[in-house]
Amino acid sequence: MQVNLKTLLLYHDSKSSQNMKPSEQTIQQIERFIKKVEQKFPATADPVLTDIHVRVAQDSGDMIAYDDDDNEITRCVVEQWIDSKDDDFYNQVAAVLRSELKKQHESIDAMSLMKPFSFVLEDEDKENLSELYLADDDTVILGGDIMKGLDADLDNFFDQLMKE
Repeated sequence: MQVNLKTLLLYHDSKSSQNMKPSEQTIQQIERFIKKVEQKFPATADPVLTDIHVRVAQDSGDMIAYDDDDNEITRCVVEQWIDSKDDDFYNQVAAVLRSELKKQHESIDAMSLMKPFSFVLEDEDKENLSELYLADDDTVILGGDIMKGLDADLDNFFDQLMKE
């Protein structure tokens, strides 16, 4: 019974990760989306103080970028995301967006945005779901929880010090 259960879990995990594997068209749409944001803030322009809020709607596939004042910067529809029923939708979208932002980090860092600035993933209700990209002078952080596991690391460090 355990073997079958493990097989079922492995099948489920591989199937759910394949559901959101971005198609070539999705990658191209995201690349164009990021380039449109970059064009809105060319390196030669006067610096602007804002973050980039990326709102994604799971039902319509809409991806829209806004500034801090809720002014629309650009939008597109990612067909692969339309009517997605994936429970892990936003986590998978965040991973894809982080990957594409990382690929374009040099041009993103050159944008006329005052540092620190970030790209933030939000749902259609404007709820902040994840920080995708944070640029602060010489530091770039690509999403995720940067403090994750910090307590355990500090505890381990302290234990090692106490042993010595």
